[in-house]
Amino acid sequence: MQKDDPLVSIQCLVYNHERFLRQCLDGFVMQQTSFQFEAIVHDDASTDGSAAIIREYAEKYPDIIKPIFETENQYSKHDGSIRKIIVAAMHPNSKYIATCEGDDYWTDPHKLQIQVDFLESHPDYVITSHDFSILDDKENEIKSNGNVHYKDYYFDERFNGYEYCTFDFDDSFGRRFAATLANVYRKEDYINDKVRSLFPHFFDFVLFYFILKKGKCALFRNNMATYRIHNGGMYSGTNTEVWNDRCLNCLYVLYKLENEKRWFPKMNTHFVDLFCYLAKRGRIGDLLKVTFRHVRKVPVSSSLVCFKMIVMKTIKKLPVF
Repeated sequence: MQKDDPLVSIQCLVYNHERFLRQCLDGFVMQQTSFQFEAIVHDDASTDGSAAIIREYAEKYPDIIKPIFETENQYSKHDGSIRKIIVAAMHPNSKYIATCEGDDYWTDPHKLQIQVDFLESHPDYVITSHDFSILDDKENEIKSNGNVHYKDYYFDERFNGYEYCTFDFDDSFGRRFAATLANVYRKEDYINDKVRSLFPHFFDFVLFYFILKKGKCALFRNNMATYRIHNGGMYSGTNTEVWNDRCLNCLYVLYKLENEKRWFPKMNTHFVDLFCYLAKRGRIGDLLKVTFRHVRKVPVSSSLVCFKMIVMKTIKKLPVF
């Protein structure tokens, strides 16, 4: 690695993020580090003014902002083309990857320095993450000002007075311990192209699963970013049916590949949510289709758990006489 080579490559996916993009890019260029870094900003054929904003920042910060402009939307192909394009654009000598999509933003100018310093001094860790806030764009209101990661899943005592706590492979099942806008991890091929091609709608939890097979995650208390909820979001803008169906398909593939039964609780939850969504709308044909698919994909015992969950949900909604 040469002295002027970037140590970190930031991956930033942009699609029609004109309203939010300046805040995102400002979060990159404000980073105060003792090392060089680059931001690969991939505009996926936006139809708004996103590309113009990226060009503006690339001209102003040419050492940081490295733009890619598509003339054809790549995400809609679901063939992994975006990843291949971004990987090819990253500096070959960068050591770490940071991620933040164009509708989210970083709030701490020391974020990259904190996470990279930790990884440099802890070779047994492969990824770092941190706390963040959640902003509801529709209401222009902060819904959660930190404590996002551990308030629902973990007790504060897990930090034991330290600024970070550790999560390993066994902690990853069904828990939200990392988020795209908060991650910095070692640049390795955690998933080969053959396996990756099995996930047409690639989800973060799939990547985290394979990353944690290589080492541990450090989760920092620091609130250093903001996740934005809005109707056009890749995840936050996805409706209940599509979200649960895509998650289920990812989990079916993971279970088949890894024979990892600890995914069943998460799988059951997504199936029950999808089942109830379709039942409420009277879409019996679609309901039967997803039910038969689920029964074929998982053991009988897991299917029985799902149907018990559905019955319990139904009973709770029955009127009391």
